[in-house]
Amino acid sequence: MLFDNQYQGRRVLITGHTGFKGSWLALWLTEMGAQVSALSLAPETTPNHWGKLNLDIADQFIDIRNTEATLNFVKKARPEIVFHLAAQPLVRRSYREPLETWSTNVMGTANLLDACRQTSSVLAIVVITTDKCYQNQEWDWGYRETDTLGGHDPYSASKAATEFVVSSYRDSFFYDSDSPIVATARAGNVIGGGDWSEDRLVPDLVRAVTHNHSLEIRSPQATRPWQHVLESLSGYLFLGQKLLQSQRDLAQGWNFGPDQEGNLSVLEVLTKLKDQWPELTWTTTNQAQSHEASLLYLDSTKAKKKLGWQPVWGIDKTLEMTAEWYRAYCSTGQIESKKQLQEYISSAQKICVEWSGS
Repeated sequence: MLFDNQYQGRRVLITGHTGFKGSWLALWLTEMGAQVSALSLAPETTPNHWGKLNLDIADQFIDIRNTEATLNFVKKARPEIVFHLAAQPLVRRSYREPLETWSTNVMGTANLLDACRQTSSVLAIVVITTDKCYQNQEWDWGYRETDTLGGHDPYSASKAATEFVVSSYRDSFFYDSDSPIVATARAGNVIGGGDWSEDRLVPDLVRAVTHNHSLEIRSPQATRPWQHVLESLSGYLFLGQKLLQSQRDLAQGWNFGPDQEGNLSVLEVLTKLKDQWPELTWTTTNQAQSHEASLLYLDSTKAKKKLGWQPVWGIDKTLEMTAEWYRAYCSTGQIESKKQLQEYISSAQKICVEWSGS
């Protein structure tokens, strides 16, 4: 039984379900028999993964900054666990739209937590932030959960502030034995099929190939912790399982990043992707760029030791599955999300990952 069968029949609320990670999370939860409700803005892209999944869940398009609408939806849904993914998730957009970024990521999170505070059914909340919530020092080693939070760009800084909002609500309102258990989760650069967002490496590459031109890349030597979307979601769901099992001591921040082999430069990822998809080509721009971290690693030792979580797919398998998903979609218009989810679960069971029930 996956995740100790904690999600079968559970009332689960997802915010941000029309986004890349949120749509995959909605798929996984419905496949496990959860009663999923969801709120989000309408999808920003055409096509979009959420629309292609065609899942039958109770969802509504609500701006998380709308206090009254958010509260009414949460009270009506009566969730037992909440996964909060709704956010403005792009660094470069945060330079163009700083107030939108701050209000969505900080006040949106506060609105959701306050709605949960007023909804007695809520047992657990997992708030998704980012690896970029750490004050970047360009270290050659991974950031740990005890490292200083902060950020240069509005996106990174707003996500660090989100962590403080969660901590404040935990200390002020969610501290006694019958209140919700609240934790945060920080993943790396997530890739996989179904992402059509702007300013992301893989979607930009896919668009370039589709239109038969080379992609112009900004920072070929920038290094990130790359992982498949299902890797991060397995961490979120595993953490959620433990919170539903009343493990209040886990109400902390958690890193869910790849092993060391997944820490690669943009150029290294492009080169590996080209092995999977020879039509991919790129050039490097000389235009001045807004500040972004050039070196960023995550240390997931805490999640491995205290939760028993571990990555399943290495970087080569991740890129293989990503290229396979997009190739299939480009040639047939069909998505392979359910197929790849089952393959991921099978891979986890083969290596006896704890959450897989093997």
